[in-house]
Amino acid sequence: MTDDQQLPEPTGPHGGHHALDVARAHGAEAMFTLSGAHIFPMYDAAVKSDEPMPIIDVRHEPSAVFAAEAIGKLTRTPGLAVLTAGPGVTNGVSPVAQAYFSGAPLVVVGGRAAASTWGTGTLQELDHPPIFETITKKATTAATLADIAPVVDEAFTLAGSSHRGPTFVDIPMDEFFNSGPVEHTSTGPSTERLEPDPEGISSIARLLASAKRPVLIVGTDVWADHAEEAALRFVEETGMPAIANGMGRGIVPGGHANLVTKARSRALGVADVVVVVGTPLDFRLGFGRFGGKEGGEPATTVHIADSPGQLSQHASLGASVAGDLTMVFDGLLDALQSGPTRPDWAPWLSDLRQVVAASVERDSALLTAEADPIHPARIYGELLPRLADDAVVIGDGGDFVSFAGKFVEPQRPGGWLDPGPYGCLGAGLGAAMAARIARPSSQVVLLLGDGAAGMSIIDVDTLVRHNLPVVMIVGNNSAWGLEKPPMQMLYGYDVAADLAPNTRYDQVVQALGGGGEFVTDPREIGPAIDRAFTSGVPYLVNVATDVNALYPRNTMGV
Repeated sequence: MTDDQQLPEPTGPHGGHHALDVARAHGAEAMFTLSGAHIFPMYDAAVKSDEPMPIIDVRHEPSAVFAAEAIGKLTRTPGLAVLTAGPGVTNGVSPVAQAYFSGAPLVVVGGRAAASTWGTGTLQELDHPPIFETITKKATTAATLADIAPVVDEAFTLAGSSHRGPTFVDIPMDEFFNSGPVEHTSTGPSTERLEPDPEGISSIARLLASAKRPVLIVGTDVWADHAEEAALRFVEETGMPAIANGMGRGIVPGGHANLVTKARSRALGVADVVVVVGTPLDFRLGFGRFGGKEGGEPATTVHIADSPGQLSQHASLGASVAGDLTMVFDGLLDALQSGPTRPDWAPWLSDLRQVVAASVERDSALLTAEADPIHPARIYGELLPRLADDAVVIGDGGDFVSFAGKFVEPQRPGGWLDPGPYGCLGAGLGAAMAARIARPSSQVVLLLGDGAAGMSIIDVDTLVRHNLPVVMIVGNNSAWGLEKPPMQMLYGYDVAADLAPNTRYDQVVQALGGGGEFVTDPREIGPAIDRAFTSGVPYLVNVATDVNALYPRNTMGV
């Protein structure tokens, strides 16, 4: 829009109101963005609504989308990111891809060059939807003012329906600023439930009834599908050992007798039936191949998903079923309890509990290690007793956050955030914003590798400006810990794997208006974390750790 152009006299609400009213109807309570003229109508609508919507403006667009994605994960309602045209939109591609692979409900509304001058080379003129087609449930343009409400309504409905994921809508600038009546009534969130096939449930129940060493893997979609109560009920009433994956963490509380994540290797290595619910059979789960250890036969793999399109197409499955996961868990429980004999898995669970106990004993030495340089596990030894049951723990990093996955067992569902299978680094600051907004009374702890910290630490400025205090802990080993050892293994040397020694990320946070300190003595980690929790500001504890204390892993993810 040039200086001599005048906005037309309004004949009704402008396009920003059309879009924002639909977003509200679907439960959106905050907008994450970085300022751009193409999307001014969304800001105007947010400010002038009867109940203004908070606008959280970030320093780099990826943080806005990562924040909206985390809102979707935590609240199970689609998060809203609003990006200006061209580079503003393309800066959101990796976070949208992460949401796609994580099954996170997310709607991204993008600005778009004006339709009336399309093809003339106006500022940031780019056809965005084709870029997003392979990483969204739908990517489209709301071409006219009349299209905005119905197209945005469809985007929110799709994003929040099984299988959940991101959607993208861009709106031409001239139509966004245009005004007129809304000829569409939002349907609001979908309440439709997909009923699972009864024969599929019966097939799985028959496999379990004859199993001697079954294991249940509880994945992210169990939380996303509101099936956490049904899952815990199933575990407790059947006595089946369970392993948590992704946001499945906390559904079976840490320390629960049936939670055997710490015995994962043995459980999955000697199981005869493995039931995977709500997560793909990808590299994190051996591509669906279990059992076969200690001279045993390969396990029978069962896959359960919230929608048919999520069922594995590559793994050899003994049975599968798709549908509402609460209905699946309750149907399986009923089938097992009403069968001619109820399976007794107590000896198998007792075996795994002994492995868990031995693992806890071994871990205690690492969690209390006095090593110099500091072993990264010592950080968790100090953090764990300071975590409240309702804490939200966010992982953004490689090696350092792998230790978090080993040691942190949430007490409640919805208390763990990580990048998921796509593995984006730099997601943490956005997720921290979301967690503080979604859980205003809970502890929010962001665990950062030093590599990941460098990708988004400038958005501490956003935390400060919007009064969003969180505790950040950096495991600072001055290297890309996931890359350095594999390159040495392959080539006998490493390159492009080192970072500057002992970078003072804490001073960066202080310069941006937060607090922080640098820790080199393991005995000072706990007191530093205490100061962070009581500070009332974004506070970073920067801990120098041993680059040679690497997380042991059996796979590179390929």
